[in-house]
Amino acid sequence: MTYQGFPMHPEAVVMIPPVLCDGRAFYDQIGVLSVDRPVIIAPTTGCETIGEMAEKALTCAPESFALVGAGMGGSVALEVIQRAPERVSRIALINTVAQADTPAIASDRETQIIAAKSGRFEDVVAHELDPARLHEGINAAALVPLFQQMAAGIGPDAYVMASRAMQKRKDQQNVLRKIRQPALVISGAADPLTPLRRQEFIAEMIPYAQHEVIEGAGFMPSLEQPDQVSEILKEWVKQPLVLR
Repeated sequence: MTYQGFPMHPEAVVMIPPVLCDGRAFYDQIGVLSVDRPVIIAPTTGCETIGEMAEKALTCAPESFALVGAGMGGSVALEVIQRAPERVSRIALINTVAQADTPAIASDRETQIIAAKSGRFEDVVAHELDPARLHEGINAAALVPLFQQMAAGIGPDAYVMASRAMQKRKDQQNVLRKIRQPALVISGAADPLTPLRRQEFIAEMIPYAQHEVIEGAGFMPSLEQPDQVSEILKEWVKQPLVLR
């Protein structure tokens, strides 16, 4: 279909990064997907709740778009599709947790918030982006500087706001059941904090979900196995839409 002689724009992709990360968390995927479609990185800084992050993403997104969220970005993506399901054409969740924080996780967040506020942001970054959460076969030394650069750009104040937002977020399992768009769940098999069983559970709860397990990745599949994740997303955006 064309408009005044020009082809219609292909489906845009909106990507929402994990905590302490920016668009560089999707560096390879941006390069691959942007060959034939617009790719937008939705910022999450300056927001006190997951809902505010979702509204910010919707503000910078086109009228209809494919949605990709990783980690905290996955929680934001679920909030986006709950608020504006008619605008989301398809959704991909990478190492996402749909449940609310357990008391133990909320307590750990509080510890890191206190550290960030007391000038120990470097310790917080080391904790949040722990190389031990990467697959053992990954060259962590090559990725740690990138993690540090992204975190430095985000800064401690934005980190505290994001952590508070994650602490306060509601359980999103009911959102999963309502998704009628083509859905993709990507899991790093070696992430100790996001067990594979939880990822399988998310895929099982979404009616039209496809689950891809990245064996050679931990908590950051998009950087640990960039080619594999890029190819999966490239094929995903080509899949036909499911009528809702």
